[in-house]
Amino acid sequence: MKDVKCCVVSCEKSVDATYWEAQYKAKSTGWDLGIVSPPIKTYIDKLENKNSSILIPGCGNSYEAEYLLQQGFTNITVIDIAPTLVTVLKEKFKNNPNIQIILGDFFLQKGIYDLIIEQTFFCALPPIMRQKYVWKMHQLLADEGKLAGLLFNRKFEVSPPFGGSKEEYETLFQVAFDFLKMNVCSNSISPRANSELFFELKKNTKVKVNLYEFSGISCSGCMESVTKKFAAINGILNVSMSSNYSAVLIVSKNEIAVDDLQNAISYDEKYKIEKICN
Repeated sequence: MKDVKCCVVSCEKSVDATYWEAQYKAKSTGWDLGIVSPPIKTYIDKLENKNSSILIPGCGNSYEAEYLLQQGFTNITVIDIAPTLVTVLKEKFKNNPNIQIILGDFFLQKGIYDLIIEQTFFCALPPIMRQKYVWKMHQLLADEGKLAGLLFNRKFEVSPPFGGSKEEYETLFQVAFDFLKMNVCSNSISPRANSELFFELKKNTKVKVNLYEFSGISCSGCMESVTKKFAAINGILNVSMSSNYSAVLIVSKNEIAVDDLQNAISYDEKYKIEKICN
């Protein structure tokens, strides 16, 4: 299979706003399909409520948003962190009142959405941000809201894109969301054949999803011990720690006091946990 390439400019640098702005200025957008992704097009064609509030984070050239507008959808928001791209999009859609284009950080976004479409945003984020992604998606979705789109079912030698596996994603999203679908796509474009998963997740409104800053861990063995300590607390349903040990996602039946979490790890005075509020 022909490899999926993302960027060819400054790939060794931090994947931040400066990085993505450099890609668009240099027009080095190797990930760009030039069309709406076929699996997402198929999904959009089955949507019935044209007034649903829809968010597309890390929107890129927004082919999915353009297709939604063509199909008569009236409440679309796209957000990206690259100024050059957003300027182009604002000019392109300047006469269409049914789309809002935002320059900004997705993780600072406010609002409530019926549907969030995932198309090459998750894979553009460093894996250390995946717990934060789950937390923010759960926060932004309406009570019956859904997160749907594509995830890579493979690893990459050069990143971004950052890949993964179905098993990893199931572990990451479990309990916070109800799984409606997560299968290998049958209609991906040929360079991505058999390497994309189409997924549809529904927000689980019966749980609390919180993110915490964590400090003091320096190895995977310690991470496993801390995770087990948290998981043993009554009411906690799922615990996921970022790969750099700096963030913990906790899904629970009810709110868990930070003091209870701190007490669970008090056997090591280096360990500190603090709730992230946004």
